[in-house]
Amino acid sequence: MCWWRALVAAAVAAAFCVGTGTGTAVNVVSKVEDAANFHIYYGQTFKVIKNVIDAKSYLLIQNNSRMAATRTKYCTQRIRSFVVPFSNFSADTYFFPVSYFELLGLLGLLKGITTNAVASACALKLYGEGQITILNKDAPEDLMQFAAHFVTNTDQQQNYCNLADFLPFYEDHPLQRAEWIKFIGVFANLETRANQVYDRIKENYLCLAGAVANQSRPFKPVVAWLAFYNDIWSFTQDKSKLKYVEDAGGENIDTSINRITYNTSNPDDLEALHAILCNVGVEDHSCFAFLTNQTLWRYDKRAYNSTLDWYDGAVSQPQLVLADLIQAFSSPGNASTTFLRNIAKGEGVLSIDGSMCGSQDFSTPMDPTILPCP
Repeated sequence: MCWWRALVAAAVAAAFCVGTGTGTAVNVVSKVEDAANFHIYYGQTFKVIKNVIDAKSYLLIQNNSRMAATRTKYCTQRIRSFVVPFSNFSADTYFFPVSYFELLGLLGLLKGITTNAVASACALKLYGEGQITILNKDAPEDLMQFAAHFVTNTDQQQNYCNLADFLPFYEDHPLQRAEWIKFIGVFANLETRANQVYDRIKENYLCLAGAVANQSRPFKPVVAWLAFYNDIWSFTQDKSKLKYVEDAGGENIDTSINRITYNTSNPDDLEALHAILCNVGVEDHSCFAFLTNQTLWRYDKRAYNSTLDWYDGAVSQPQLVLADLIQAFSSPGNASTTFLRNIAKGEGVLSIDGSMCGSQDFSTPMDPTILPCP
């Protein structure tokens, strides 16, 4: 038995030692089907989440159980305990996908964020109304006032007892990332809702991918995901992006190329990059409107200032990204996309703000967008 299974077993044993014979039993469960980096285990009136990335176990105790009544608390390097369902929580919102909370109807319980740089219209509305406050992420008294504080950065060294690492970005497959809705759902006793949302998203994603795979095409479009950072051009090594291309019916640029970086200050690098781009149908017209077939896409169509919805809504609903790519590959001239914009045709950015939220009840879950599929 590996050490973390032994740790989970110890947590379960500890829960039984203090007594969990009273309280509402856990009747609905979530089973992790696709995600690789977390697991869920259930006892009679408690749950254990094992986070593979941070090597921590989260013991979730039902609030009406005997164990909760004794106020037993675990807070070590390897295990933390929480009483569930929580009544409030906060999040380090630097690159945090708030949309998971919206899909579960939990946005109204989000009371603190570390930055208002979020790509969620409703979170911005709540912040503007004063229902969500800005926290100092370096101030323990700010972060520890809530039942749970979710972060996506494992480099955060504080060992606050209410800290929970929410890490969908560590998964390789888009569907694996989407399944992290079950991680949040377990904290709120919303397993039924989390299961339903993920099942609908997965079914829609696989249907769209299957429809593309069954099409007869003379060739597959060759796709290059390029990034530019600190004067360096590079082809992506992000496995989720490469998977999107394959599932949308495209072909990724040769792996011998996409592992190389190109420095714009190096003439030899630029010459090599231009040669590669020419080989895949790209022409340089010096102003970056250089694709002959006018299919030059960026994933910054939806944004709040510099915060992209690509790192929020696109993570929780990958079927929308897949649909964007399918349209970009098959009908770029008439594509109606959610996250991608064709800059070769001058398509602009949709700026997100609180006025786009409407007047809905924040305890009402947002439904995932299910796309027509043959």
